[in-house]
Amino acid sequence: MRIYLIGYMASGKSNLGRQLAEKLGFSFIDLDYVFEERFRISVLDFFEKYDEAGFRKIEQSLLHETTTFNNVVISTGGGTPCYFDNMHLIKKSGISLYLHWTIPTLVERLKHVKRKRPLLKDIPAEELQDKVTKHLTEREFYYNQADYTIDMDNLDWEALLGWIRNRLVAS
Repeated sequence: MRIYLIGYMASGKSNLGRQLAEKLGFSFIDLDYVFEERFRISVLDFFEKYDEAGFRKIEQSLLHETTTFNNVVISTGGGTPCYFDNMHLIKKSGISLYLHWTIPTLVERLKHVKRKRPLLKDIPAEELQDKVTKHLTEREFYYNQADYTIDMDNLDWEALLGWIRNRLVAS
């Protein structure tokens, strides 16, 4: 079984993914970290040195590699489902969970993240909500194709874990 976590930047895909994998006894893969380890460059530095299009091609290739793994939770990048055939591949290869937050909560989370996001690094704090609103509106078409949407603003961790064990892992 492959569980793909999708959602906007700072939605908690990496943190929830690590915890979920540990609780289920699965492996955990974070596509951004795989990229950085393999190519020895941060996503931010890659965007600055090369471009987003080059990153998206590599990201697609890394996503395709995940289809060969079993019993794994995969944290995708915020844009991963939005390019090429990625969302189709995710849905064909496993179960997808969209980690949904309200925009004000996402903006607050983004203000406090340690890791800089390439697409938001030059956005002043007072313009962040408008940028996130516009960007999320564009991406939600893809995110909403997920098999399940998780309301992260009202997350009950134990209920989510029980639901995943009963509904997804048992089937």
